[in-house]
Amino acid sequence: MQDLPRLFLAPDTATLSAGAACDMTAAQARYLGTVLRRDVGSEVALFNARDGEWRATIAHVRRDRGTFAVQSRLRAPETATGPVLMFALLKRDATDLVVRMGTELGVRRFLPVITERTNAARVNVDRLRAIAVEAAEQCERLDVPEVEEPARLTDRLGAWPAERALLIAVERMRDAVSDTDGGVRLADGDGVLIGPEGGFAETELRAILGRPFVRGVSLGRRILRADTAAAATLARFGGF
Repeated sequence: MQDLPRLFLAPDTATLSAGAACDMTAAQARYLGTVLRRDVGSEVALFNARDGEWRATIAHVRRDRGTFAVQSRLRAPETATGPVLMFALLKRDATDLVVRMGTELGVRRFLPVITERTNAARVNVDRLRAIAVEAAEQCERLDVPEVEEPARLTDRLGAWPAERALLIAVERMRDAVSDTDGGVRLADGDGVLIGPEGGFAETELRAILGRPFVRGVSLGRRILRADTAAAATLARFGGF
């Protein structure tokens, strides 16, 4: 199984079941036929959160089209659990890295935000969603996390459910707690908030910390890059 190319088929485009025939996307056809040079009869693993993971063979592939023949189930569907990552948009490569690492570390939903110091003028959300798919394929998740359109930080905070904790990593915060203090763990649906390069503006920080569901956490004595801070917070306080 570990040698099979692993590909996501969105449940709204295909149903994975024994004997089913499922169309490849154009990108999948090019990847299998041109990059991997797989032909008719080659085995692959197909998955989504609704149907689980299935062994299939290539029934047809040519240029940008092809068909899978689904055979047998490899893994049953699982209930997806994980945190939400609310993060200020960064420069392109750093944003890509946040989505890739966040997917590998169990994030269920990405909420990009625009802050006073956000310096990323535009973002291609479809591209970020494709990165999430690739990361899910690589790390053997069955689900692919959602990547929402960017929104203002104030709007995101206003819509945040009060019963869900939101951890924020802010350097040099006096009353921040660390993972060694005990009792600080992300439950399913809780969130992590990561600021932009240069940190939050003072007015933003006061508004954030004034919310009753926000809790400051420490990542240690070093000042981390925003993308590193996202991965560190998820790894230290997540456990998914």
